[in-house]
Amino acid sequence: MSSEQQARRSLRQSLRRQRRALGPRSQTRHAQCLAQRLASFSLFRRSKRIAAYLASDGEINPCYLIYNAWRANKKVYLPVLAPFACRLYFAPYTPGCKMKYNRFRIAEPDVHPRYWLRARQLDLIFMPLVAFDAQGNRLGMGGGFYDRSLAFSRYRKSSHRPYLIGLAHQFQCVEQLNRQAHDIPMQGIATEQQIYEILPG
Repeated sequence: MSSEQQARRSLRQSLRRQRRALGPRSQTRHAQCLAQRLASFSLFRRSKRIAAYLASDGEINPCYLIYNAWRANKKVYLPVLAPFACRLYFAPYTPGCKMKYNRFRIAEPDVHPRYWLRARQLDLIFMPLVAFDAQGNRLGMGGGFYDRSLAFSRYRKSSHRPYLIGLAHQFQCVEQLNRQAHDIPMQGIATEQQIYEILPG
């Protein structure tokens, strides 16, 4: 393991511990503040098909953001793991829909694959992350599922959908993350304290 890989691993472990250490009251406050900030965000207002995630491991929770999307008659999707490939599709998520667990014990909508969408069919994807910097670089959990599923976006113009917004607690912001060849940069990051809009280039 190279020194850079070791540094990323150590950073990932440290920030995951900090996330898990947040108490329920702080988690709820952060989730509510996040949703309030994004309610007036132009990309959220004009997007019709929005992907989010179910929080785990101390991730900032987009549940209030999802409720806002439902109330605004937007279609919400959650990532689902393709059965025979290490990439993500997105299944419709509606209030009270039936759920099932994938092979990593992560809950997914129990929806027939014919209703799944590819990432390129969405308007906006809210992504979880472990660390980020103000240039739009993201450190994930290390599985590479989002990077593989969004690889096509490396060859598109920055103004093309889907727009990629990372969600995080403010303390997950670091000074700099070195971008690796497979990393997919984001157009923005939202925390309970602010929204970072990333300029292209």
